[in-house]
Amino acid sequence: MPVITKDMSITEVVSRYPQTVPVFMEHGMGCLGCVAARFENIEQGARAHGIDVDKLIEDLNKVVAEERDSRDNA
Repeated sequence: MPVITKDMSITEVVSRYPQTVPVFMEHGMGCLGCVAARFENIEQGARAHGIDVDKLIEDLNKVVAEERDSRDNA
């Protein structure tokens, strides 16, 4: 089940899951600290930057799941 959804705010995701920062950057969303990031959800931010929101969500959830799996297997 996905942990991160399109309707979550960008800052909420970065606060809860700091390991997602590189994923946002790789997708071209480098303005994580900008004012709009506080109010925009992931879908709004991705569309504003012309980013495939479904692929972004997939990659964000993948990095969260990988970290969770590595903690569980430690």
